Amino acid sequence: MKSGYVSLIGRPNAGKSTLLNTMVGAKVAIVSDKPQTTRGRILGVKNYPDGQIVFVDTPGIHRPLHRLNVRMVDAAVETLREVDVVALIFDASTKPGHGDEFVAALLEKVRNPVVLVLNKIDLVQKAKLLPLMERVQKWREFAAIVPVSAQTGDGVDRLERVLLEQLPEGDSLYPEDYLTDQPERTLVAETVREKILQHTRAELPFSTAVVVDKFDEEERERMLRLYCTIFVEHDSQKPIVIGRGGEMIKRIGTEARKDLEETFETRVFLDLRVKVNPDWRNDDRALDDLGVPRTARKPKRR
Repeated sequence: MKSGYVSLIGRPNAGKSTLLNTMVGAKVAIVSDKPQTTRGRILGVKNYPDGQIVFVDTPGIHRPLHRLNVRMVDAAVETLREVDVVALIFDASTKPGHGDEFVAALLEKVRNPVVLVLNKIDLVQKAKLLPLMERVQKWREFAAIVPVSAQTGDGVDRLERVLLEQLPEGDSLYPEDYLTDQPERTLVAETVREKILQHTRAELPFSTAVVVDKFDEEERERMLRLYCTIFVEHDSQKPIVIGRGGEMIKRIGTEARKDLEETFETRVFLDLRVKVNPDWRNDDRALDDLGVPRTARKPKRR
């Protein structure tokens, strides 16, 4: 038996959360086409006949401009010291840049195996893959380079076998029926935020947060009653989230409720309110309420 922790590291929008969901076979992390969707570490467990992998999805590594971003990046970097294997996820449909080299440089002191995952190969012509692999090999010595498509599942089985082979021998770290460490309140808040990300544009997705004010499960078998607040930073953003005649907030609520009913396997009553909380991304108390891990580092300003 082999078992251990595998960290999914990479730049924003590299497809880490989609890959996590594909590998564990369930939706434990929200996904969107917006960078910086993941704001904290998310654990997902998968069992195999000969072992167990504990995947750790992390926020995309980027230049932090707010206290929120600092906490996000630190959460990703700190996993490098805590895991048995690092999976560096790279978006193969983009050209390698300084940001990718910066992420690779963070791994210089990592002594555990590092596997490079070339994701989104469904968007790349096969003739361009080999030159790309030759270029990224110069970043450092990798235990393996595995092309995959998290979206289609192509190459994911091979990736899982490669990761399992790199893990140390040992018994399972979690029970066989354990899937994720995400509390139910977090799953609710993230599901609502996913719908905000899907239906809003520009700066709004990055300046919104969702807090579950009340999780009423007294009649859980019949219905869950959930009360949430969507925070925005500016008064001008509030009517955008609400929409004309409440159309947008209704759409967000309807889609989130359907997903939550599938997740919790019961009917869901979902109440959404929108409030303004200026500069919440730099408010430590607000970030604590959101469950974003603390950090001592200060954000860099432009």
